[in-house]
Amino acid sequence: MTKLFNKIEFWIFLFFLVRLIGITDPPLEIGHNWRQVTGLMVARNYLEVDANILLPRIDENQGESGIIGLEFPSLNYIYFVISKIFNYTHWYGRLINLIVSSIGLVFFSKIIRRFFSKKVVLASTLFLLGSIWFAFSRKMMPDTYCISIMFVGVYYGIKYLDIGKTNNILLYVLFTSLAILSKIPAGIYFALLIPMMFWSFSKIRKLVIVSTTLIPISLTYLWYFLWNPHLSKTYGIWYNSGNSIPEGFSEIISNLSLVLKNFYFHSFSGYIIFMFFLFGLFQIIRERNRMLTISISALSLIFMIYIFKSGFFFYHHNYYIIPFVPVMALIAGRFIASINKKWVFVTCIVLGLSESILNQQHDFFIKESEKYKLELESIADLVSSKDDLIAINGNANPQQLYLSHRKGWTCRDSEITDVSFINELQKKGCRYLFLNKHSCDKSIDKKIIFNNVNYTVYDLNTPPNP
Repeated sequence: MTKLFNKIEFWIFLFFLVRLIGITDPPLEIGHNWRQVTGLMVARNYLEVDANILLPRIDENQGESGIIGLEFPSLNYIYFVISKIFNYTHWYGRLINLIVSSIGLVFFSKIIRRFFSKKVVLASTLFLLGSIWFAFSRKMMPDTYCISIMFVGVYYGIKYLDIGKTNNILLYVLFTSLAILSKIPAGIYFALLIPMMFWSFSKIRKLVIVSTTLIPISLTYLWYFLWNPHLSKTYGIWYNSGNSIPEGFSEIISNLSLVLKNFYFHSFSGYIIFMFFLFGLFQIIRERNRMLTISISALSLIFMIYIFKSGFFFYHHNYYIIPFVPVMALIAGRFIASINKKWVFVTCIVLGLSESILNQQHDFFIKESEKYKLELESIADLVSSKDDLIAINGNANPQQLYLSHRKGWTCRDSEITDVSFINELQKKGCRYLFLNKHSCDKSIDKKIIFNNVNYTVYDLNTPPNP
């Protein structure tokens, strides 16, 4: 039994099973449902509109094509392929991300095992399992997904430095390219290879690693800095390319307390493991471990650039901390592993994981108050055809537009009674306005074609009955 509990694979599989709770739920949880439905829209539109991976599109198309620049949609495209085989449903993305993120944890542990003891591997992996990773690895979002793929790539890069072989370098290029294309912050883990350039590996292998790393970097540049701006300019949907470094720096400094909260609370959804992380930092400084210091410093510097580039978005969204959490988990795990007394070691892990998981368990369940939104598609099918454009007062959240399985606009409550705004919608081809009565109790001077306790639907082309 003791051997079983010391096996990393056992814990990864156990946490995989736990996170299957509610895996088939629609994207109704409060936390970041807007981010999930954006990805779901892209996957569904590959299936229903155009399977060209270079032209991702969303439902909030404002009467146009809906084509948008965003992260390379590898997760969305996998979703599309599975939907092509098994038909579309809301939850495939959750399961895909959970599987990939679990595999990523296996490779995270393999990388750590290359440099540290099994005890460090166990503590670090458990801390990462219980971190913000616990909830976000089962969302239709690319954040844990891209880091997981990066761990696979870095593992094969290290393996190539160790033993050579063409297949290792090919796998390194393949997985690191897919990772940073899926989301740029995964690229911070190239820094793990920096101190290894000072080790006594073959000079040729070092040169091969450095030169082939240019491939994923070049592909990422092409996608994010050439293709995405082109899509934005051509199709008119805004593309978030971040701030300039000075602008981002100013925003970060002005909101430092919120920025720090991403580190001291959101990273592990609690304070205990973060405290272990701080003790681990002091331990590294005291030991003057040169290679570890170089690695962590390189990772931290690159991540700091990412923070400044993100600016407002970093402190506004807790998942922006995800790329750095594995580093924090390693440092915390290394500190706990230095405790010789087994009961203290186990107690620290149990306390840390308990706090983190209890603070995230709510994310696995859907509030009853949100389930009324699931009737949207049946209402839309009752009053309109699939091609009719609609508007709905989602207040910048496209969740309800996605659930209606229609395309069009997400508007704000304040715009409902703006006659000029409604007239502009009509001119652009909007046929129906869906009014969420939980959000807004206003009405407009148009014919009501459907009404219940949750929604009123107006026909914008028809004046009200006399």
